[in-house]
Amino acid sequence: MELAYYSDYAVRLVNSEDPARGQDSLTSVEAVRDLFGAGQEAGRRATDADVTRFRSVRARLRAVFEAADQSDETLAVNLLNSLLLEFPVSPQISGHDFRDDDGRPLWHMHLADHPSNATAGYAAIAAMGLAFHLTEYGVDRLGLCEAAPCRNAYLDTSTNRSRRYCSDRCATRANVAAYRARKRLEADRSANSGRTADTAQRTAASGER
Repeated sequence: MELAYYSDYAVRLVNSEDPARGQDSLTSVEAVRDLFGAGQEAGRRATDADVTRFRSVRARLRAVFEAADQSDETLAVNLLNSLLLEFPVSPQISGHDFRDDDGRPLWHMHLADHPSNATAGYAAIAAMGLAFHLTEYGVDRLGLCEAAPCRNAYLDTSTNRSRRYCSDRCATRANVAAYRARKRLEADRSANSGRTADTAQRTAASGER
């Protein structure tokens, strides 16, 4: 499994909350386990205490995305480094699930489950994945959706660094809103031009009298 895969852990956790709408899906042990994905042994260790701990890690990960979104590279790196120090990873060489044509393992780096608790394991994986993404592609590849009020996190993997929205749905909504705003502006300008023309005609007619 490539380390880049683990960056999605950070995005999933950050997007479990929608601050602008006051929505939070991270309210139960089951929600914590869902973040790990189906079949993940680490998620089965989750307890009620992990709900609060996950929320704390989530706030710190969102702060990384917010700093990146504001082009504060140093702050983003410092915040991420603090997570890496607090939640160190346990790398292992693995060959499970991947075989070559001869049936031999395709060795790759894998982040082992953290033994202490579910939060520590998830935080370690999410922070390491995000750190890998940041150092490999640049801090400007960490973004927050520009389709207000949505502020979901996303990782920009486009070839020209052009991504601005967390999903196609938000991109469409933003484009429609921009189109309607342009139409309103054009209508206002047309109305103002019409009123200006009427005023000029009345002024001219008054002068002729």
